[in-house]
Amino acid sequence: MASLVTLVVAGGASLFMAWAIGAGSSGSTPFAPAVGANAISVMRAGFIVGILGLAGAVLQGANVSEAVGEDLILGVSLSPVAAVVALTVAAILVATGVFAGYPIATAFTVTGAVVGVGLGLGGAPAWAKYQQIGTLWVATPFVGGGIAYGTARLLRSESVAEELAVPALAGVVGVILANVEFTFFGPAGEQASLVADVVATTGADPLVVRAAVSAAAAALAAGALWLDVRADREAGQRHFLLVLGGLVAFSAGGSQVGLAIGPLLPLVDPFDIPLVAVLVGGGFGLLLGSWTGAPRMIKALSQDYSSLGPRRSIAALIPSFAIAQTAVFFGIPVSFNEIIVSAIVGSGYAAGNSAVSGEKMGKTVLAWVGSLVLALGVSFGVFVAVDAVL
Repeated sequence: MASLVTLVVAGGASLFMAWAIGAGSSGSTPFAPAVGANAISVMRAGFIVGILGLAGAVLQGANVSEAVGEDLILGVSLSPVAAVVALTVAAILVATGVFAGYPIATAFTVTGAVVGVGLGLGGAPAWAKYQQIGTLWVATPFVGGGIAYGTARLLRSESVAEELAVPALAGVVGVILANVEFTFFGPAGEQASLVADVVATTGADPLVVRAAVSAAAAALAAGALWLDVRADREAGQRHFLLVLGGLVAFSAGGSQVGLAIGPLLPLVDPFDIPLVAVLVGGGFGLLLGSWTGAPRMIKALSQDYSSLGPRRSIAALIPSFAIAQTAVFFGIPVSFNEIIVSAIVGSGYAAGNSAVSGEKMGKTVLAWVGSLVLALGVSFGVFVAVDAVL
């Protein structure tokens, strides 16, 4: 009975964390560029991103969930008390950022909290995993912002025909989609891509299949958007922008749900609860957060960080989608606030420094770093104190 009670308490903390993430990073960031470009309203964006986030959580959430729950600390497994402390501390910090109007880096916060309680349990640091995570975190602003800047400059260039450039970018997105892993392509309990599924079905050479399927996906995506842009250039841009926002929202669900339910996984194993059921619960929490708390952060990102038009918004979302799927593939917890804000700033600089709020960016970076350090220290201290009392 005691184990069941602690599981319920930890589940409540996990749901609170999922709500905070949905209201913050996964609920606000995917459609912020589209809202800033006036392609969709704030309330409608919050509604759609909630549904897509739930779908992404169920279809892509396993990798990051398992990494957060099992790979961040060595030698120990998270106890019920440790899971409750980590999730509660992280959720309070993220929720504080939501209501203060500054996007706290959720992955930084949850990672710090889990490592903090893990060290409090006597576990050893997982330096190899930290190196992998740190590499992606440090590279994201440069890679995402750089690609967004280059793409925005390309689309602004008078020497490049926009009617060809935008469909070509859609082709790039098509290639990524052909290689993205989903649960419905893989065997039970695993994920696989369309390319891998075709290889398994046909038995053909993997390199040949990858090239052929990727090329077909690129041609299909580029051709469809070319027809759309040719009929109405501005409408075609808006349609592409909304598709990109949807893909990023889906990716956010697949990545961010792991931050909410990862610490819960060691607790549900003795009860033989299927992972998909836990993913659905986490995805539902993301949906609630997106519907009830995301509009405030969508407004902050879309209007306060940079004044984006459709072209710069497209430039921001393409690298965001690619980085998000890279993180999902390798099971790395990553902050969507960091991904999107870096891309927004990169695309904004293509129009000149005046398009970017330097003061707001400085405060945001400090919030990111502070959230990691604060979450680690507070969760360690709270767990040690609670454990001593219990």
